[in-house]
Amino acid sequence: MLKFSKLVTFENPKSPVAEAYRILRTNIQFSSPDRDLKVILITSSSPDEGKSITAANMAIAMAQSNMRVLLIDCDLRKPAIHRAFGLVNMKGITNILVEGIDYGKLTNVTEVENLEIITSGPKPPNPSELLGSRKMKEFLDAVRGNYDIVIVDTSPVLPVADAAVLCQYVDGVVMVSGYGVATYDAVLQAKANLEKVNARILGVVLNGVPITRNGGYYYYYYYDESGKKKKGSRRRTTGDRPLSVDGITSGEGANL
Repeated sequence: MLKFSKLVTFENPKSPVAEAYRILRTNIQFSSPDRDLKVILITSSSPDEGKSITAANMAIAMAQSNMRVLLIDCDLRKPAIHRAFGLVNMKGITNILVEGIDYGKLTNVTEVENLEIITSGPKPPNPSELLGSRKMKEFLDAVRGNYDIVIVDTSPVLPVADAAVLCQYVDGVVMVSGYGVATYDAVLQAKANLEKVNARILGVVLNGVPITRNGGYYYYYYYDESGKKKKGSRRRTTGDRPLSVDGITSGEGANL
């Protein structure tokens, strides 16, 4: 059973927020025309910036474009994907890595066509070591051949090393920055930490920006292949209530 209040791309696919996720999907798809992006890591600089709900909605948006998508919860410290989708989190990626269980036996089929999920499973005593292990690489190599895209949600960059060790096994990284949560220095430090391990940062998603009743344009920045900063704009749609990018009305709820 899906928690629709969070999964706006499924509940309200014609909303401005759902459109923002489709724009994100398109930007990712065209960010690397000369290289396949099969496995994408979603992280943030610090907790509570909305990375998990961004990963979930991005996975749904990609599944809606007829791509076969696998969403993996590799935030082994504070897992949230199972809650967003109303799944039981008894077994998951930790069981695959520790016990050698075939991943097909632990894959959850969802109400979203083309989208499957592997939850985190039990919390291990050594998350970073587990995620950086040879078994993790072998697992990701295996799922590459069976899905069009694999979305990996993991812990924030600054508190722990999980995201840094996973970067060696993925094709690109998307950072989520929470509006009013992230600080400039924290984002820069997280970016520097990822660059130290040669992470390929595809871009940054600014999450939770209020949309005013007056409409207008919102602006977004992205980086081209040469690393140069570019700016774009898009007409913002007026709504009855202010919305944040994760689909929660402003002032309600906590980011996952």
